[in-house]
Amino acid sequence: MDSILIQGGGALHGQIPIAGAKNACLALMPATLLAEEPLTLTNVPRLSDIATMTQLLQSLGAEVSSLADGKVLAMSSHDAENHVADYDIVRKMRASNLVLGPLLARHGHAVVSLPGGCAIGARPMDLHIHGLEQLGAEIELKEGYLHAKASRGLKGARIELRFASVGATENILMAATLAKGTTVIENAAREPEISDLATCLRAMGAQIDGDGTRTITIQGVDRLSGATHPVVTDRIELGTYMLAPVIAGGEVELLGGRRELVSAFADKLEESGAAIEQTDTGLKISRKNGRMNAVDVTTAVYPGFPTDLQAQMMAHLCTADGTSVLEETIFENRFMHAPELMRMGADISVEGGTATVRGVDRLKGAPVMATDLRASVSLILAGLAAQGETVVSRVYHLDRGYEQVVRKFRAIGANIERIKS
Repeated sequence: MDSILIQGGGALHGQIPIAGAKNACLALMPATLLAEEPLTLTNVPRLSDIATMTQLLQSLGAEVSSLADGKVLAMSSHDAENHVADYDIVRKMRASNLVLGPLLARHGHAVVSLPGGCAIGARPMDLHIHGLEQLGAEIELKEGYLHAKASRGLKGARIELRFASVGATENILMAATLAKGTTVIENAAREPEISDLATCLRAMGAQIDGDGTRTITIQGVDRLSGATHPVVTDRIELGTYMLAPVIAGGEVELLGGRRELVSAFADKLEESGAAIEQTDTGLKISRKNGRMNAVDVTTAVYPGFPTDLQAQMMAHLCTADGTSVLEETIFENRFMHAPELMRMGADISVEGGTATVRGVDRLKGAPVMATDLRASVSLILAGLAAQGETVVSRVYHLDRGYEQVVRKFRAIGANIERIKS
């Protein structure tokens, strides 16, 4: 397996272009299954998860072409007649479950394996299933597959989610576009990726109101058409690179960045002592003089502090002045990076969903192992500030969520390289 080697200690300066959002793109791609006409996505991130979703759509009979060095996807589901999403593909990535709603809406039946992804705790399908059943689907779990059918078609309904799940909101939203009548999703997720999906679906002819709020209303239509849609900026990649000059020192501009995408995170970063400036072309981040301040963080659904930035923030707080408390409320088992940071000299104690981080003067380079996607990049960030050499192994996780991560860090002066196995 490949590793990433980092020589820490140098300040960072320069610019990094922020890619399109992985999580947005993975929801937009299955939307092609709702229409016979082509759907084209621009600003597509070049990631292994995108390749996995491409493979899944192709297995269902869709045509997917990668253009412009992978930054444009041209898709057509005109001949997509297969309705079985096989385990061998779905197990690689949780977002594969987002084909369930579109397949049900267009074909009236679907067989979708239970999904995989990062090992960061249980992320059950019950909210997806409950919502689709409210629309009239009959769903049964057999031998690891969800067998779903809507023999009389889907019908609009009022659906209240007990948790504002992004994936469940996306699946229900896509299915409801072709359901008969009106669907109302209460306690809907409000993430920018939801609004991006709704914008794309409206371009395809869907009638959707209220995205970005807790209540989304969908008036079903008979058919959707093709469209061209740009993928929204990746707020998690943005937040990750915002931390680089804060941890290592220096000043970096993140091209395409917008504060409103990461407002809760940006507030905490400023509280810890960072300087953030919106420019005409992006966000400029710098570290003020002296040691950074400890801050407390509680993850929450959007617009709260993103769980996908918790590991990276922990790496930053390892060398802050004082004691920080991080509370993880979204996923269990999401502190697996803590023992690896401790190998680098961090002072961290974990109890249940709470991690207490007592800041140390400096981290020291060490061999560490990535446990999931966000943990991978948190260890790289820690290595940038550490004294000596850090080697991060099992970095295949990174390829799922960060486009050309080594090249981007090197562009701002990081001493980093990928070592092929």
